[in-house]
Amino acid sequence: MFEFGFGGITLVIVALVAASFRILREYERGVVFMLGRFWKVKGPGLVIVVPGIQQMVRVDLRTVVLDVPTQDVISRDNVSVKVNAVVYLRVIDPQKAIIEVENFLNATSQFAQTTLRAVLGKHELDEMLAERERLNLDIQQVLDTQTDAWGIKVANVEIKHVDIDESMVRAIARQAEAERERRAKVIHAEGELQASEKLLQAAQMLARQPEAMQLRYLQTLAGIAGDKTNTIVFPVPGDFMELLARQKPSGGGG
Repeated sequence: MFEFGFGGITLVIVALVAASFRILREYERGVVFMLGRFWKVKGPGLVIVVPGIQQMVRVDLRTVVLDVPTQDVISRDNVSVKVNAVVYLRVIDPQKAIIEVENFLNATSQFAQTTLRAVLGKHELDEMLAERERLNLDIQQVLDTQTDAWGIKVANVEIKHVDIDESMVRAIARQAEAERERRAKVIHAEGELQASEKLLQAAQMLARQPEAMQLRYLQTLAGIAGDKTNTIVFPVPGDFMELLARQKPSGGGG
């Protein structure tokens, strides 16, 4: 009977000793409590925990990808959209992550949802579609400021999808088409303005130089005369005829 009791005690001691050894991987840390009070953070490697006196909570230090469920957001210009995102975070202080918040992943997820609605609600739809990088940074900074007290580092936030209802998509398409037409008209008007300015400069230069006007007149006639299928009747300026008369050699005389 004594041998059986001694053997049983031996088995219990061996079991307790075996249970006191814990192995933590390189990316794990153990938050150890002694009689309910925080003692220290241990790991990685072999860790000894006294059964019944000490308790250890494992904490993973690797980056966690947290998917933020789709949120209904009302933009500043009163457009209803559905937005979802993904958050990249990791534990940098295991003690705070266990002591300061009950479930740091759930807490971060809930806070990310409210932050997503609050930040995007301050911007118009065009900004949500065209300036995602800036909005990602704004959301990340707000989250990181809050989760720092929980020992959590929010490394990055990415908005995945901004879904708009079909009627709003058609309205945006019409707006884009109107904007393209407006730009085309502006470019055409600017071209007409530049052309008229150049024509005015040419007219002023020709007005200051009569010879240039005559030369331009002759060039125009030469261009028209190139087409032999047409019969052209044109007036000749009087001063041009006088010029020819002066150039005509005088007749007779010995």
